[in-house]
Amino acid sequence: MPDKNVLIIGGGVAGLTAAIELAKLDCHVVLIEKEKSLGGHAGQFTCKATDECAKCGACIVEEKIDMALSHANITIYNQARLAAISRKDRFAVTFFTEKDAEQSYDADAVIVATGFQAFDPVDKPFGYKRFEDVITNLDLEKKLRHEIEVKRPSDGITPEKIAFIQCVGSRDSSVNHLWCSRVCCGSALRMANLINTRNKNTEISFFYIDVQTFGKDFQFYYDRIRDRIRMIRAIPGDVFRTPDGQLKLEYYLPSEGKQIEELFDMIVLSVGIIPVGTADGMMEKFGLEQPKTGFPDEEFMRPVAGLFAAGTSKGPKTITEAVADAGRVALDVVHYLQKQ
Repeated sequence: MPDKNVLIIGGGVAGLTAAIELAKLDCHVVLIEKEKSLGGHAGQFTCKATDECAKCGACIVEEKIDMALSHANITIYNQARLAAISRKDRFAVTFFTEKDAEQSYDADAVIVATGFQAFDPVDKPFGYKRFEDVITNLDLEKKLRHEIEVKRPSDGITPEKIAFIQCVGSRDSSVNHLWCSRVCCGSALRMANLINTRNKNTEISFFYIDVQTFGKDFQFYYDRIRDRIRMIRAIPGDVFRTPDGQLKLEYYLPSEGKQIEELFDMIVLSVGIIPVGTADGMMEKFGLEQPKTGFPDEEFMRPVAGLFAAGTSKGPKTITEAVADAGRVALDVVHYLQKQ
């Protein structure tokens, strides 16, 4: 389809996948990404393999970046921001590049692949941003990419006890986030296993509501590691810093009906996936209001012909799920263009 142009907004794994699949069919693709680098959140994830592949999907991202950068039918603009878009027979797009250079582009279809935001736990009682040694799972992903052995941010010492707290900002009625983020349990358990494999003296405690087993290989993997990690079904409460620099976590055990206090060297908060929402005003640019959940799906996009969404912009997904969804959306775009 050499006479067809497609704009993709977002250079995460879904946007890259859609671009590659369309480029293979001779569509001309312009991809704009607001950050300096491609890959989105997943581009900062670490490989969690130990003695064998942990099927975390992190390696997929580098492959997609290389393929997109090398394809002649794909033009990529980093640090680009969408300014305006209108539609008659085609989409008339205006965006600004890194040096504020204005670009115009006429597109036959547009894919929104803007990904997700990570929930900000600063207002939760766990001490995030107050205590250096309380970090998020995304912070830990970045650390594990660069550190063989995890160190405490406060003093560079290897922690002896680490607590993972799940469902921070998801499945949480207090912030009206009732959905499961799907990836947190698997990601946290894989990172816990990686830490424990590299340093068997590190004790890992995993606080959860219930473990979400998304992915066909999850149960097999979970059964392998659960005996090496303390699995604690509990309701975590406040975190306090002790005079000697440790973190005291209060939690309630429903099974025993009692409150417990325990000391840890580091706490990792598995923060939820939430929609990009109104921050970028993306939907308004297409004449659409924000969806009630914040995640625009196919039905929500339907009033604007030629407009599609892919990946985690539509809701929580694993890396492999985002890739599969983007491939399907690319096929939907092709069918749409053929009808035109």
